[in-house]
Amino acid sequence: MSYPADSEFVFELLTCRWAERAWPPDGDRDSALVVARQLGTKRRRWDTVVVEADPDALAARAAFGDDELDSDLLHVVRHAPAEWAWYRDALPHPGYPWRYVLAAVHRAAARGVVEKRRKGRRIEIRCVAPYPDWVRRIVAIENKPDLDASAARALSGQLEHDVGTALADEVWLATAATGAAVEPALLENIPVDVGILALDFADGVDAEAGEVAWYPSSLSPVAGEERNGDGGEDDRAETRLQLAERAYGRGWRSYHGTMRPDCRYFELRRAGDALLPWCAAKERHQTAAECAGSCDSFQPEPPQWRTKGWPIEGGPGKGIKRLLERRRARVRERSAPDS
Repeated sequence: MSYPADSEFVFELLTCRWAERAWPPDGDRDSALVVARQLGTKRRRWDTVVVEADPDALAARAAFGDDELDSDLLHVVRHAPAEWAWYRDALPHPGYPWRYVLAAVHRAAARGVVEKRRKGRRIEIRCVAPYPDWVRRIVAIENKPDLDASAARALSGQLEHDVGTALADEVWLATAATGAAVEPALLENIPVDVGILALDFADGVDAEAGEVAWYPSSLSPVAGEERNGDGGEDDRAETRLQLAERAYGRGWRSYHGTMRPDCRYFELRRAGDALLPWCAAKERHQTAAECAGSCDSFQPEPPQWRTKGWPIEGGPGKGIKRLLERRRARVRERSAPDS
């Protein structure tokens, strides 16, 4: 076993941290990175998503806050004029009733991503800054640490869908390195356009933990549309931007939102350059599914843990959340190519 746990969840977290440190695996970095997990569309969800971004444009994206912009907010923000204008004159018709656009205008103003004023009976808007073209490439990674023949068969159709739709610029399969002369993943029925990464996390994460076993093809949007009959290039571009925005807002450290860091047994332990959740009761890395209030070992933090410091800052669980959020912000704000 070449990773410090037996769950795909932990392997996924390690892969995300490795991507932050070492992407791209075959050359020098010239893009800023946004790494997220469990993102996709109604038809497909990817384990890891790497958004390669223009560093200056990614820094400009910060003018619109730390949270993601959904499709309705993007419609307002991207078309908001530099000078005050009635929102119906400023924005292209969305294809649905204007009252929903007005609701999005109010939400955007409440978040401070556009300016809003009332002039007579009309609502006027103007931009706070031009929305930047910050996304260069989107890379999708499917994580399967223990890839046997049955797992490869199950993944084959999903990977063929990824190649066909070409929503991502590259598609990779990440698996745990075995140390064999020929990695077993190369012998499985994986689409030839999909790259294969052999990752060795036996000692945690470092920049040298990954090796390319097979290089992917650059996917063609036009070919993907012709093969699958999906929407046109405009629809693809909109979907890619929405994916990138979700990646920007969520990152991959947001796992604490679906786990119980307020449990007295929840800890973070270092695995090389990564911090992984650890259950002191079970004495192992827990999965996201089992770390819940229904766990037999769950015990809330004692009240006295939550009242230390002034003003009241909460207990260790709150501290873990703040730590993960600071690390996410630090990585996201780093515009220099080095990691």
